[in-house]
Amino acid sequence: MHKVSPLQRMLVVLVVISLGFFVFGCMLMLQNPKDTEGAYAFVIGISQANQREPWRLVLSRELQIEAAKHEELKLIFTDAADDIEKQKADIKRLLAYDVDLLIVSPCNAVALTQTVRDAYRKVPVIVLDRVVDGYDYSLFIGPENHSIGKQAAKAVLTLAGNEPAKVLELSASSSSLVSQDRHAGFIEAMSVASNVTLMSAPVEDGTRDSAEDLLKEMGDSLADVDIIFAHTDYLALGASKAVAALGLDHIKIVSIDGFQIPDGGLELLDRGVIEATITCPTGGKEAIQYALDILHERRGVPKQVILRNYTVTRENLYQYKGLLARTPSESEKTIRVGHAQIADEGGWRSANKESIAQAAKDFGIELESIDASSLPEQIEVVRSFIERAFDVIVLSPIVESGWEGVLEECKKAGIPVFLSDRKVMVSDENLYYSFIGGDFTEEGRRAMRWVVSAIQPTLKPVRILEIQGTAGASPTKERRQGFLEVLSLMKSYDVVASAYGDYNFDGGFSAIKRYAESHPRWDIDVIYCHNDDMALGAVKALKELGIKPGVDVLIVSIDGISSALKALRKGELNCVVECSPLLGPQLMKAIHDYMSGKDLPRRIITDEIVFTSDTQEQYFRGRHY
Repeated sequence: MHKVSPLQRMLVVLVVISLGFFVFGCMLMLQNPKDTEGAYAFVIGISQANQREPWRLVLSRELQIEAAKHEELKLIFTDAADDIEKQKADIKRLLAYDVDLLIVSPCNAVALTQTVRDAYRKVPVIVLDRVVDGYDYSLFIGPENHSIGKQAAKAVLTLAGNEPAKVLELSASSSSLVSQDRHAGFIEAMSVASNVTLMSAPVEDGTRDSAEDLLKEMGDSLADVDIIFAHTDYLALGASKAVAALGLDHIKIVSIDGFQIPDGGLELLDRGVIEATITCPTGGKEAIQYALDILHERRGVPKQVILRNYTVTRENLYQYKGLLARTPSESEKTIRVGHAQIADEGGWRSANKESIAQAAKDFGIELESIDASSLPEQIEVVRSFIERAFDVIVLSPIVESGWEGVLEECKKAGIPVFLSDRKVMVSDENLYYSFIGGDFTEEGRRAMRWVVSAIQPTLKPVRILEIQGTAGASPTKERRQGFLEVLSLMKSYDVVASAYGDYNFDGGFSAIKRYAESHPRWDIDVIYCHNDDMALGAVKALKELGIKPGVDVLIVSIDGISSALKALRKGELNCVVECSPLLGPQLMKAIHDYMSGKDLPRRIITDEIVFTSDTQEQYFRGRHY
């Protein structure tokens, strides 16, 4: 028998004592915090998908660091170990502890949707990283992994230049939704490069060691690889070790994460191990900050915050580190903002203009707003703001495309552009700084979900007439996309006709009249209007035709202006999906924060609800648009 030395006995004792403290610590963490909270005003339960991935460890660390700044907060963590059933049980256990707010980072967002929905009925819920279906949560904070994949592709193409290049994509688990999104964005952006040959290799457990082992096994087959794109910093680190061991020093590496930790992307850049990293922030700091806003019932909390990411290379590494270390300070100068607005489209646009003008006064911002009715006219408005050297330009684009040139001019002039309520389609998303507005795709989804709940197919399909907004406008494209996305999952629902109504009353009126002229026998079950003004025009046309709106045909619209809600309560409209025009406070706060030196999210999505005849009275009160 092997004789145990005194040193080994001592090590065993230390291990036992350490385990005892660990078990005691876990028991303390999982007892009801309300029994021990003392001076804590709020207890936040945090359901982590796992505590294994480096990204999630950084997330937990950032949550703890930010919470430590606020003595009134207590955090309680659970670890689902990537087991969806355990995460459901974790959330129920946290609720049983009477927490004041939940922060959930799902291991499977779709499978966790109902559990989050049930929790949201009891406490506020912040969802991190992967958004659940629907809008049944207080706030979502996360990165846009598809966009991150596209940025990685651009970094790879920059390294490749015009020379032939072979690129190996080193992804995490093939079943990971994050990896799938990053891969899709990467492939989309790489499709334009005819000089690049792609190959891929998944690392199923996503670890550094497995990445190193996999590439060592590939051996000589890597000799003709020029660039490795690794989905995480840790995969990049493993790849670099393998490349060094194989003597393939010509291979360049691009990673995602950009963490400022030992062996993180920034350190790997500094050491010359990789050529570029695309930052993927965790949102931990922002989650605690917004949690306090929610718990203190402060106004202006958005529905979704899409975090900003950067491409960091050795050329801009120290500049980026300076950005991370920067302390915001109040701007003493009067901020001058030029807003290229859209000419009146009805009640929504009027309310939007009033909200922005009032918010500018409240924030002490000098605002000049100029309306335009066409793309060329709006471009000239933007150019006039450049010539007069405004500090910030706000753009509410009439249409989605055609902006590349003038936004390049803004960038050269050093003037940041904020998009308000509508988006643009450009090859380089860095041509504008942030978007503030609604989630048009989700609005379309919610409209179709209501249709499914309100009318069921019988012997024949449900026939839907769609009245779209302005051709080429981002709300038009995305509201249609979201509606059709849900419709495609259902049987026996058909959009049998679609017309443009240009977001105004007359457009909706004319669309119904034209359809009735070509179809003497009315055969439509549901009318889906992309905004309220068109829906109200449709109501008038139906009445003139002797068709009872809301009864003979169901009508669902988007916006939530007061005249539409009145029609809803009269039974002439059946469902109104809100798209709030009151963007002024969030827009002006964002501009103020930017001028103070704060780094802002890529997109800020407003909170919105769905109005039906069952909506509680309190949500109808106090609406001024």
